[in-house]
Amino acid sequence: MEKITKEILKETFPERPKEKYFKKYDFGLLIVIGGSDFYSGSPALAGMAAFRSGVGMVRIIAPKRAADIIASFSPNLAAYPLEGKWLTKKHLPILFEMTESAKLVAEGKVAVVIGGGMGRTKETQEAIIEYLSKIDVPVVIDADAIYAVAKKPEIIPGKKFLFTPHAYEFFVLTGRKVYQLPLEDQIKIAREEAERLQTVILLKGKPDIVTNGKEVAFCEAGSPYMAVGGTGDTLAGICGALVARKIDPFLAAKAGVYLNGRAGEIAAQKFKDGLTATDVIEAIPEVLKEI
Repeated sequence: MEKITKEILKETFPERPKEKYFKKYDFGLLIVIGGSDFYSGSPALAGMAAFRSGVGMVRIIAPKRAADIIASFSPNLAAYPLEGKWLTKKHLPILFEMTESAKLVAEGKVAVVIGGGMGRTKETQEAIIEYLSKIDVPVVIDADAIYAVAKKPEIIPGKKFLFTPHAYEFFVLTGRKVYQLPLEDQIKIAREEAERLQTVILLKGKPDIVTNGKEVAFCEAGSPYMAVGGTGDTLAGICGALVARKIDPFLAAKAGVYLNGRAGEIAAQKFKDGLTATDVIEAIPEVLKEI
């Protein structure tokens, strides 16, 4: 079993040669699908964390109210508004079209982050399942999208999915409880479920556990002051940025969980109980300087 350290970042963030010309899509295009009439912060946090983690471009797709709010957060964020208060099947043609166009413009360096702030209406959950069952790009599946996939896990095998559940979401996905179990039991169960589902699971906890069903790694980076809304969204965005650059989901999960945790440690030194998710995002460059 591997302990994840800062050495993992050397594999995922190599020095860019100065003599070579790059364009933004060389470093991936991330599509973030999330938000609803009430929740707008989650996809914005994922997008901003992805930019800080080196992705070339982020496109956010969200219901109109959320998209309008997100676009006002930062000039870096491009947000496409969907008609209505939450995602439904009527939006699927737009999602498929934007996914395919992203593959063309970024020459295949595309990934999706989905789930944050979407809600769990029947319409939304069914739309998530149909979208995920038909696309062929890597996907980081978080929050409400975990609940959707749990209803139809047969869509998982053969897909490049990376799940980022906390203990209860893991229970929803697998039917198995890991909360407060000894670490060795958590590791055993997480590995068994990743093997059964044929996917990568990043089980958030203390420590975080990353497994592809064969290999297992754990990460002790992080801070108790990260127990605040939005730090899971930053993790999803970081992982999405990495898989958009065609980094294997298992390696991306390991690097992503370390980068998010270490950024949280740095932010906690300054803010302690006042830490917010945006503080974690702003600390990401400090971690990258440590490579």
